[in-house]
Amino acid sequence: MAKVQKDEYGENSIKVLKGLDPVRERPGMYTLTDNPLHIIQEVIDNASDEVLAGFGTRIAVTRHQDGSLTIEDDGRGIPTGIHPEEKVPVVELVFTRLHAGGKFAKADGSGPYSFAGGLHGVGVSVTNALSTKVDVTIWRDGEEASVHFVDAKLEGITKKKSPFPKSRTGTRVTVWPDGKYFDSPDVPEKGLVRLLRSKAVLLPGCEVVYKNEKTGEETVWHYTGGLREYLLSEIKTDPLIEPFEAEGYADDATEGFSVGEGASWVVIWTEMGPLARESYVNLIPTPMGGTHESGLRDGLFQAMMAFMQAHGLQAKNVKILSEDVFSRANFVLSTKSLDPQFQGQTKDKLTSRDAMKLVSNFVRAQFEFWLNDHVEAGKKLAELIVSQAQARQRQTSKYTKRKSSTVAVLPGKLTDCESEDISRNELFIVEGDSAGGSAKKGRDKEFQAILPLRGKILNTWEVDPQEIFKSDTVHDVAVAIGVDPHGVDENVDLKGLRYGKICILSDADVDGSHIQVLLLTLFYRHFPQLIEKGHVFVAMPPLFRVDVPKRGRKADRNIYCLDERELNRTIEALKKEGYDPEKLTVSRFKGLGEMQAEQLSETALNPDTRRLLPVSLGDMDSVATESVMNLLMSGNESNGRRLWMEAFGDRVEADV
Repeated sequence: MAKVQKDEYGENSIKVLKGLDPVRERPGMYTLTDNPLHIIQEVIDNASDEVLAGFGTRIAVTRHQDGSLTIEDDGRGIPTGIHPEEKVPVVELVFTRLHAGGKFAKADGSGPYSFAGGLHGVGVSVTNALSTKVDVTIWRDGEEASVHFVDAKLEGITKKKSPFPKSRTGTRVTVWPDGKYFDSPDVPEKGLVRLLRSKAVLLPGCEVVYKNEKTGEETVWHYTGGLREYLLSEIKTDPLIEPFEAEGYADDATEGFSVGEGASWVVIWTEMGPLARESYVNLIPTPMGGTHESGLRDGLFQAMMAFMQAHGLQAKNVKILSEDVFSRANFVLSTKSLDPQFQGQTKDKLTSRDAMKLVSNFVRAQFEFWLNDHVEAGKKLAELIVSQAQARQRQTSKYTKRKSSTVAVLPGKLTDCESEDISRNELFIVEGDSAGGSAKKGRDKEFQAILPLRGKILNTWEVDPQEIFKSDTVHDVAVAIGVDPHGVDENVDLKGLRYGKICILSDADVDGSHIQVLLLTLFYRHFPQLIEKGHVFVAMPPLFRVDVPKRGRKADRNIYCLDERELNRTIEALKKEGYDPEKLTVSRFKGLGEMQAEQLSETALNPDTRRLLPVSLGDMDSVATESVMNLLMSGNESNGRRLWMEAFGDRVEADV
């Protein structure tokens, strides 16, 4: 590649991505790119939202011979008239504009989609952007409108009298996913079927139909037993006690939440076998869980502890933890939230801080009532919980931490935890003494340890294992974790490991990223088994905080944003919901040391609300990984790095 000269950088060098070009340029920022299931799900979610809002009773999905899929509903139909401000057909806006949709006007619960999963208005526009063709048929106001998109651009809209009665409304969308944007162009059958089945479960009275033209098979789901029937069909062993099924929703007297917010759930405890666990927010699956699942766990734990104390069911010398109550719980949780905040556009994880309190309060109250109404079942469950706690303690005793004879060898800066349970213990390697001080105040001292680092650590890529301890910082890290340096192919004994999770916590800026890289280099080169066994993590503290004032029944709150892209997306969503941007206060954290202990705890330390990314070796083979690491970290590869940056430097979104 030709070298870029300094004088070539001018006004013409700046590229502006318009319309759906950002999606097509960087699809991974907007959807999952392993297969097109998510872009099909966006269309299914729109149909589900019509049912959820009370305007539809049927969703039909058809997989065609050519790989396209059709989603049809009997909702109100997408409006086809001209938008009063944009002066273009509304259906064109929906499919061709990011941040355009009907789900923003819901801040007070009065919008057309009060409890929809749509948050950013980028759903079906992303579907359109990553498809070769999209055909839309709309029945509305006695008309049938046919809308055609090719390569994400509107080809035309034709209207004629509807062949159905005026009362017959709905939308039919056929999508041809563009294989060049995905690892595989095929929508996985298993994932699609599971998604559709869950919609039938979560939408009482809704008929969900799936037809596969390739196989000729057709399946119809229409559940009448709701969550209980569904979960009982999913578990493989007999329940320990009868299912605990309940719900709780905010009313006019509920402080801090809008009317209708809440959850419904069913929990079934089993003594053995695989667990079935599913959670949803406004019908959107959240396979990575989130704060609503944390609320369910906390509510069950608090209620169970109160019941056991009231009936004298606690065993001597056995401390019950929330994981003991939750470890054998199967559940389906369906949450309704007026303003859900998700981690990423794919909505795999709920991050709304208030969702934990919302669900926990309702679950605790309902479970306490249920236990006192089913005392014998409660006692049987208490026996299981005590046995789980005893088994956990026996396992912990196998990995007892170093006692008094060896405590002196631990680094002086290390603030250790109290627990000896390696499966729970977490070590946070924190950038700077100041941040370390905040982390010590914000941590849970029972199972979280803090090791602050001062300045940059040694680049250990080309350092001999026998020489790495010459660096005090590397010595402290190695001694704290309790594992000796080793190679990739060595048979290493990890019994000395003192923490199940080793978490890198650094500033959300360039310097912090550098420290991350140096620590990951240390672990990959000299402690590879820690990565191989899943013990290394990277904490993701936020760079921004948005203070949102009280509006209607919604209390004032703080929204933390990982980076500038997430900040812009959050502000845009708040604007669409009716918030005045001038009344939003945006703060940028200069570093972890600037964060208060409570803020650091909420965003980086608390397991229920933090973002913690596991580090793995991935699918790349060891030879290719070594080659890339050598290019990036070797002292003799400066020329190679320069050529690499010239070739790919335009892809970076630098925060300088």
